[in-house]
Amino acid sequence: MTRHVKEAGSNASQGMTADPVAIARDLVRCRSITPENGGALDYLQALLTAVGFSVRRVTFAEPSAAPVENLYARIGSERPNLMFAGHTDVVPPGDEAAWRHAPFAGDVAGGVLFGRGAVDMKGGIACFVAAAFDHLAAHGGRPKKGSISLLITGDEEGAAVNGTIKLLPWAAARGESFDHCILGEPSNVEVIGDTIKAGRRGSLSGTLVVNGRQGHVAYPERADNPIRGLVTLIAALQGPLDEGSAHFDPSHLEFTSVDVGNPTVNLIPGEARARFNIRYNDRHSQTALKTLIERRANAAADGHIHHTFEWQPSNADVFLTKPGPFTELAAAAIAEVTGHTPKLSTSGGTSDARFIKNYCPVLEFGLVGETMHQVDERVPVADLVALTAIYRRVIERYFG
Repeated sequence: MTRHVKEAGSNASQGMTADPVAIARDLVRCRSITPENGGALDYLQALLTAVGFSVRRVTFAEPSAAPVENLYARIGSERPNLMFAGHTDVVPPGDEAAWRHAPFAGDVAGGVLFGRGAVDMKGGIACFVAAAFDHLAAHGGRPKKGSISLLITGDEEGAAVNGTIKLLPWAAARGESFDHCILGEPSNVEVIGDTIKAGRRGSLSGTLVVNGRQGHVAYPERADNPIRGLVTLIAALQGPLDEGSAHFDPSHLEFTSVDVGNPTVNLIPGEARARFNIRYNDRHSQTALKTLIERRANAAADGHIHHTFEWQPSNADVFLTKPGPFTELAAAAIAEVTGHTPKLSTSGGTSDARFIKNYCPVLEFGLVGETMHQVDERVPVADLVALTAIYRRVIERYFG
């Protein structure tokens, strides 16, 4: 293992500094494609236990999903407990030959770290670990007051059923409590410090099924073409769902596929299906949203279009951390380091914050997300250094 804590002077507890670039590089080198951790949790456990963290690892499983190993670490026993949350799992790299640098080589070239997960979100984990190590070094190896904890999952890029959603109640059942959380997802749009994700829309998917009567196209009077009804209902459902709310844009429904399963041109099909996804704001619950959609479809059908909905299970509920002292603390730390006043945003897809919100207020702040999930995913070394400095200021401000 590469040495990532450097001693300066005769007193390591006073002069120790951590290297976020080296930590990020070594994490990228772990081939941790969901649900495998690829040695990433072993690596983090060794780093954390070396400076005094208590580390526990637990594996969760579901009949319909692969088992996933997770990690919870804490140093300190008092409150407040500032938690950092993240995931070491990554999406597949795709065609590895298309990468300028091998996706799991962790190459640093031209002041840039390349590799799958460099942005989403091994780089963010590395920066928080380095910031926590520097804080501990400055305060005799313990938090200035309270506790620092890390909640790391290997299931965020997958089904999200064996990770954070189970790790949180597992920790709570063992007496762990959390006061605030920073989730290290890549929140920034163009430069470090421009955006804090203070909320995320919910996500709900389903399939609209219209039933007709199969028949020969030459005798349409003997059939009932479901495609006509499907087109009518699609048009009715694509209208605005609301006008937005104080912190969110309007909710919207988008159809993503239409299928009749018909390989023959002279046959009227008996069924037509359309899949859709809804991204919704804090004016809706999933139950109320389903009722709204079904009511609109029934009105448009007017008793003549026979249809049903097949709703997919979803744990992607909306979350919002309203402006307050924690948000102000994070924004002030960002401004001190970068000179930018971050925008509070609720845009984008879902994240594990939807689970964390049930245990404590949570903000998302990490690297610039421009290259996440892309070929040649990469992060400037300067951004890793800046994010580490921001996390360090957050920790110092949090513990007063």
